Amino acid sequence: MSHAVATLAGGCFWCIETVFNRLRGVESALSGYMGGHTANPTYADICNGDTGHAEVVQVRFDPDVISYRELLEIFFTLHDPTQLNRQGNDVGTQYRSAIFWHTPAQKTEAEAVIARLTAAQQFDAPIVTEVAAATTFYPAEDYHQGYFGQNPHQPYCQFVVAPKVAKAQAKYASRLKD
Repeated sequence: MSHAVATLAGGCFWCIETVFNRLRGVESALSGYMGGHTANPTYADICNGDTGHAEVVQVRFDPDVISYRELLEIFFTLHDPTQLNRQGNDVGTQYRSAIFWHTPAQKTEAEAVIARLTAAQQFDAPIVTEVAAATTFYPAEDYHQGYFGQNPHQPYCQFVVAPKVAKAQAKYASRLKD
């Protein structure tokens, strides 16, 4: 089994992590922080908006089962890549849309997917997703890992995370783990 890593930011990491952990070919999806200038940031630090980090999900996957392109296509259905530094009511640079590439091939693929979505006018506004080289990944605190599964009745989970998970489960049913 071969392994690759993708790091994606699409607003609150709880939504992205939950969906990616359910996909066949994904070994793990871990919530964390990337793209900032402060070493070892905490959730409180990044919420202040001073560290430059985005909430990200680092996905370890088997490219023989699910391709990087497929991960990107799913990623673009899980959030609104036209909102600059926000997702809905979550506002700040920590909620930006970003693809942190680990290889030049990932950079090329990310740019190609964005160009294809733009040409197809998939969204009503321009895509503002940042495509940047991966930097140090800082795992989020333990209580953020698997948050939706542990807190399905929490209001944010019910009103924000659950609808995105339900949409992804319906749209990608054939790609879900048994």
